[in-house]
Amino acid sequence: MSGNMNLTIKVWRQKNAQVRGFFETIKLSNISPDMSFLEMLDVMNEQLMKEGKEAFAFDHDCREGICGMCSLVINGLPHGPDSLITTCQLHMRKFRDGDTIVVEPWRSAAFPVIRDCAVDRGAFDRIIQAGGFISISTGNAPPANTLPVPKADSDRAFDAAACIGCGACVAACKNASAMLFVSAKVSHLSYLPQGGPEKQKRVLAMVEQMDKEGFGNCTNLYECEASCPKGISVEFIAKMNREYMCATALYAEKVYTTDG
Repeated sequence: MSGNMNLTIKVWRQKNAQVRGFFETIKLSNISPDMSFLEMLDVMNEQLMKEGKEAFAFDHDCREGICGMCSLVINGLPHGPDSLITTCQLHMRKFRDGDTIVVEPWRSAAFPVIRDCAVDRGAFDRIIQAGGFISISTGNAPPANTLPVPKADSDRAFDAAACIGCGACVAACKNASAMLFVSAKVSHLSYLPQGGPEKQKRVLAMVEQMDKEGFGNCTNLYECEASCPKGISVEFIAKMNREYMCATALYAEKVYTTDG
């Protein structure tokens, strides 16, 4: 016995966002349990092409759990049946011989399908462009120890900065909310001294862009945290909400004072 597996793979097929998609059933044999999930898909594509069929489209890049490109819903779970990993870090030993595996794209109107399970996550890029940066000129980079940052703040900033922008939080949320992603990007800058001066402007701009992109509202069910491959905490959503309310109040006060 080799220990290799025979599997049934049901993959989502869709030419683009304007046409209806469907599931295609593919039988695979002799799949090693030591393969990564993406390696299994590579084998599947080789088989499809040998049969004269079109290869299955899916995103991938670094295959090291860093880039966040490998966005697949596997048996109903973003990145599959394991925790704190991306799809490229999922191994076939998490499945059993004879299993049926269902592979789908991120389901969100803000992430239109490009083809099959490859989706356009440009909405995240536009949210970052709206305010996820520091524009204050600081000259050349100073030595790291010249600007003291309390360790608790630096640790929290690092925790938030671990977000890789994969979109699993959106895929897991019943409302397709992007609050966990946006809050991580807002928070990792606002914890640092360099990001403080622009934090009100930043949170207003990024939340406004998030709403323009068509993401849903957060209803605090925490699927986002459970599915996040980097374990980003929903505490950052609470922090962003506080910053947003303070920024909104400050802006309203400025307008009232100016008009008055």
